[in-house]
Amino acid sequence: MKRHTGQDRSVTKNWKPATLAVRGGTARSEWGETSEAMFLTSGYAYDCAGDAAARFAGEQAGMTYSRLQNPTVEMLEERIALLEGAEACRTMASGMAAMTAALLCQLSAGDHLVQGRAAFGSCRWLTDSLLPRFGIETTIVDARDPQQFIDAVRPNTKLFFFETPANPTMDVVDLKAVCAIARERGIRTVVDNAFATPALQRPMEFGADIVAYSATKMMDGQGRVLAGAVCGTAEFINDTLLPFTRNTGPTLSPFNAWVVMKGLETLDLRIRRQSENALKVGAFLEKRVAKINFPGLPSHPQHELAMSQMAACGPIFSFEVAGGRSQAHGLLDSLGLIDISNNIGDSRSLMTHPASTTHASVAEEKRLEMGVTEGMLRLNVGLEDPDDLIADLDQALGAVGL
Repeated sequence: MKRHTGQDRSVTKNWKPATLAVRGGTARSEWGETSEAMFLTSGYAYDCAGDAAARFAGEQAGMTYSRLQNPTVEMLEERIALLEGAEACRTMASGMAAMTAALLCQLSAGDHLVQGRAAFGSCRWLTDSLLPRFGIETTIVDARDPQQFIDAVRPNTKLFFFETPANPTMDVVDLKAVCAIARERGIRTVVDNAFATPALQRPMEFGADIVAYSATKMMDGQGRVLAGAVCGTAEFINDTLLPFTRNTGPTLSPFNAWVVMKGLETLDLRIRRQSENALKVGAFLEKRVAKINFPGLPSHPQHELAMSQMAACGPIFSFEVAGGRSQAHGLLDSLGLIDISNNIGDSRSLMTHPASTTHASVAEEKRLEMGVTEGMLRLNVGLEDPDDLIADLDQALGAVGL
């Protein structure tokens, strides 16, 4: 019997997500390796000059240059596309490379986009500082309210761009409602799904057109490499995104692609266990801090919406202390087990002060508009025993009088 690989979509369409995460996209060389091969090459040789010309003309299948194609990278792209339920995917060197490409590949001078207020600091820099240089305007809305998207639409609006849950305020966007508003008006939606990943949330099932990722986060999941990904229709990926990326070069290395593939094999196991841990840690913190922003908790005003879109709550949330930056920094400095780090999605628990790290490049008035206060701390709950994390938080809170 012929052994199945992960490249045949007539076969993979019947596989469950857990199987896709391990085998989706896998192609084997003549050596029959079980673990995906790592092709560390920048270029490819041809049997004759005619083959080279045919490949560059798109008349012959095959690789031409690793800025455009690489066997290891293509395996990762197919795996992510299958997990997302997308026709195609292109990976990139980092999450921000993916976000930048997803926007710039389809926007021109005179265009307008609508963006959710809560976003990663660099994403706000894109829309607040970079896009205006090219004559592209942005309207910022509170993405928790679908009506604000309707009110912000102009005749030249091309995109809705938002993250759900959002970094670091954990705002939840009603995917079905906002994507329907966009489609009715011929507007594309670009959804940053890094906090949830396709293991917990698949925005395309709710009508999203394009889904972008920092695969550095949960997909790798162990703080090892940088990577990004953009998923969409084959037409969008090949005709709109690819011409931009092939000529600007935000290329993912084969080594990083291989590492992310290894991470995807355990993504479902990790993110569900970390979600369970986060709920236990969040329930503890809720009793001790001024405010907690965690859609996984029943007390969160968007809890029901979040759980209707997500299979689990995810491992990341934020909370606020009343004493501002001084008390927040004091709490961080008192931690013994949890690391002070601005990364997320790691198997280790990490905490950061967004106002002075991830969102430090955002002007203070815009940070406050986003809901990022001086007393906010963002916590990534890892795979440690949650009781050990609670004990560390308990003594750190006590050290700052909480």
